[in-house]
Amino acid sequence: MPEPVLRAEGMAYAIGPRELFSGLSLQVPPGVSLVRGGDGRGKTSLLALLAGVLPSGRGRLKLRGTDLALQPEAYRAQVFLTQPASGAFDAISPNAWFDALATRHPGFDRDALDDLADGLALGPHLEKPGTMLSAGTKRKVWLAGALASGAALTLLDEPFAALDKASIGFVLDILEEAAASSIRAWVLADYLAPPGVPLAAVIDLGD
Repeated sequence: MPEPVLRAEGMAYAIGPRELFSGLSLQVPPGVSLVRGGDGRGKTSLLALLAGVLPSGRGRLKLRGTDLALQPEAYRAQVFLTQPASGAFDAISPNAWFDALATRHPGFDRDALDDLADGLALGPHLEKPGTMLSAGTKRKVWLAGALASGAALTLLDEPFAALDKASIGFVLDILEEAAASSIRAWVLADYLAPPGVPLAAVIDLGD
């Protein structure tokens, strides 16, 4: 049994008076895991909690032995969370954003990025400002950054939304390879499991 990449204990989160989950403990092994659940069940919120960007009311997170509460910067440096709606690169080009990611993530793989840009048909868009990109292209840029990041914990929120058929197939192939990883954990939040991708774990938040 491989050592978990992430350990979470006693996580809780509420939006106003509505509690999404409480006392949630889980272990995320290397490979690809799925967070599934219906609308409003907290899939996106859980990813943000695991990334350390959304404060939890309770609980403890350890990533490769790094405790979020004690070493927040070291913890977050090992995490990549896709947030396509954030507008992070609206004022800059995807290439400039990738340069910024390379300084933030020591394991960022430039060679892999070139292949990812080709596979996701990003070539014509790499020097455009983010405001000129469609929703689907923005998602492709986020996915390319995530997949090239080398982050120990890579969190993908609905990674296939707004993608064309060819890009979906390409990402599925990448995830199928990622499923065999012994050092990185990939966590997808979605309604259904990605077809053809072996899952290391399923975190079910209910319908």
